[in-house]
Amino acid sequence: MGLFSRQFANVVEWQEFRDDMIFYKWNNDEIKKGSRLIIRPGQDAVFLYNGKIEGIFKEEGDYDIESQIIPFLSTLAGFKFGFNSGIRAEVLFVNTKEFITKWGTQNAINIPTPQLPGGMPIRANGTVTFKVRDYVKLIDKIAGVRQSYTTEDVRLRIITVLDQLLMKWISKEGKDMFNLQANSFEIAKGIQEDLDMQIFDTGLSIIGFNIMSFTYPPEIQNMINKNASHSMVGDLNKYQQVAMTEGITSGKVKGGGTASDMAGMMMGMHMANQMMQNMNNSSNGQPAKPGEAAGQNSSQEQNSGNTGTKPNFCPNCGTKTGNANFCPNCGQKLV
Repeated sequence: MGLFSRQFANVVEWQEFRDDMIFYKWNNDEIKKGSRLIIRPGQDAVFLYNGKIEGIFKEEGDYDIESQIIPFLSTLAGFKFGFNSGIRAEVLFVNTKEFITKWGTQNAINIPTPQLPGGMPIRANGTVTFKVRDYVKLIDKIAGVRQSYTTEDVRLRIITVLDQLLMKWISKEGKDMFNLQANSFEIAKGIQEDLDMQIFDTGLSIIGFNIMSFTYPPEIQNMINKNASHSMVGDLNKYQQVAMTEGITSGKVKGGGTASDMAGMMMGMHMANQMMQNMNNSSNGQPAKPGEAAGQNSSQEQNSGNTGTKPNFCPNCGTKTGNANFCPNCGQKLV
């Protein structure tokens, strides 16, 4: 029974495929005569013999190893399966897709800044995208000693150096410590280049690095929020008016009528002051209104000698006035 069990053909495939696995190593005592190779979408199959790459197959499909694979292997092209012998080879299945994993700072990073002697404690998080680029390096550094490799393994490797890279690129060229999000693209681009060099020898390549947010201590974040809200409001007087009006109409200003009355009185006084300022500005810098212009014209007509309303006799002393504006006897103003 032991002799005949060795003649059963193998099915060489990625067993129990997981989407977060970067590679899977198939190995057995031997690849038997009549065995088949199954390559699924998003996989490459790398044949290894004595630790060296013999061939890489990228087209998905179901292949007969003896007739469709062996002829294309470097040193095994002329290999012939015997009745009771096979190939002592390994097959490495590589996941060819782009992997995305989340990252976050393990501890707060104290970024040097003149405003805070001890540094600004900042946390950050985001995503990193990578894929396999070099199969030789991957096998030499990782697959040669491991049976499988996952995105979690890569994430752990990345976060060991990420804090130092964040400190380097945040501090570079004096970034605004209180508005790091505005510079996140430039910071992420620098980190991506350095991080790619860090894992280059493993056969992987960083093809994307994203910073989703920076997190400050609560007291610093509250200060940033207040400063941002003031900048958005612009006119603080108008902001106070709106806030007070909303408080009254929403019922948030309460207190048995007294608080509400006081708030209403303050709002009325404030609005009256604003109206007086607007009237003064209008009289100083804008053309006179039609009514005002008519009044001025009427005065000019009277001063120019229009006697339609001028008395013929002085109401004070009875002296005849004629066309004079003042009484010639007592000086009484007649206009």
